[in-house]
Amino acid sequence: MNVYVRELSRELGARGLQVDIFTRSQDAARPRIVHPWPNVRVIHLPAGPEEPYSKNLVFQHLPQFLKGMEQLVEQEGISYDLLHSHYWLSGWVASQFSRRHSVPTIHMFHTLGKMKDTVARSEGEKEPDTRIQVETELVGEIDRIVAATPLDRQQTVDLYGADPESIRVIPLGVDLDMFHPIPRAEARHAIGLDVPGLCQLVLFVGRLDPLKGLDTLVRAMCKLSDLEPDLVKGTCLAVVGGDVDEENDVLENELECLDKLKKEVGLDDLVIFLGSRAQSTLAQYYSAAEVVVVPSHYESFGLVALEAMACGTPVIASRVGGLQHTIEDDITGLLVPAGDPDALADRLRQLLLDAELRDRLGAAARARALSYTWPIVAERIIQVYEELWK
Repeated sequence: MNVYVRELSRELGARGLQVDIFTRSQDAARPRIVHPWPNVRVIHLPAGPEEPYSKNLVFQHLPQFLKGMEQLVEQEGISYDLLHSHYWLSGWVASQFSRRHSVPTIHMFHTLGKMKDTVARSEGEKEPDTRIQVETELVGEIDRIVAATPLDRQQTVDLYGADPESIRVIPLGVDLDMFHPIPRAEARHAIGLDVPGLCQLVLFVGRLDPLKGLDTLVRAMCKLSDLEPDLVKGTCLAVVGGDVDEENDVLENELECLDKLKKEVGLDDLVIFLGSRAQSTLAQYYSAAEVVVVPSHYESFGLVALEAMACGTPVIASRVGGLQHTIEDDITGLLVPAGDPDALADRLRQLLLDAELRDRLGAAARARALSYTWPIVAERIIQVYEELWK
């Protein structure tokens, strides 16, 4: 979502649109307003403590955020032509502002609370009732909704009763200048993973969240060690994950759980947790890997898969959500049932043993990714804006 807002705003600014991005301040020492690109401002507003804290606490501080937004608008004499909100928290702010100032609004949920609840494995993994209530209200108030895939659109209609005529399907994009193939030896050297011998690198990139299915991947690696013990001896799993915006205790709990799991299944020396990495370095990680695995239980789109594809690296992903639209099974990647370590292990075995298959899937994946660019996304988003400006 952060990538989406950043890249879309940069493209809109380049086309001459004046863009203000309102976001929650997490550092009181940071300037309130910064100008990252032409015609674009990022405005940091307090909403509770100006520090990272649980996203589940943000809602109670949104009235303060809304007040700060309205004060700035009044001080500067701004009259916005349109609001574009992302995620349910920002959607609430946009809907409140729109009611008071009669500004047309479009919204992108990015993920749906009700969909996340369908794959939750415990009550603790379910979304708060407040989120479901706000999302339900938003579908009846927002002028336009942007869905990343046709499936995302249908789920919004089926689960929330959204008017299908109000939804526009526009996929995410990828920065092809940032994400491109890099020779594997060069990429491994750049990230400091010069593993002796012929170690084949399996890569996971994403938040350390149960929804991302990393535990399924760890179990699949264990299954693979039973199927092909010699193959696993020359294989390593690198995990690039973590998010400074997440609760520290959530990350610590998930890391502790995964660390315990890899010891239980005998993969203590095989799995490497690398922590968070800057997005600008991710192409090196993707290019260093033989395969990128996206074992999520739910993805509205699956940007990690698209980034890896743009780097020419084959992807094995769960057959869920937007991943089914980005990846065509056995043509631009491989799809497996979510939460099925046996199926994932079988596909890993197939891919790691077949260099020609990796090359074929990687080349087709790169070609597929070329049609997903941020300039194309921006043009289609502007068309939606123009619907509301007529």
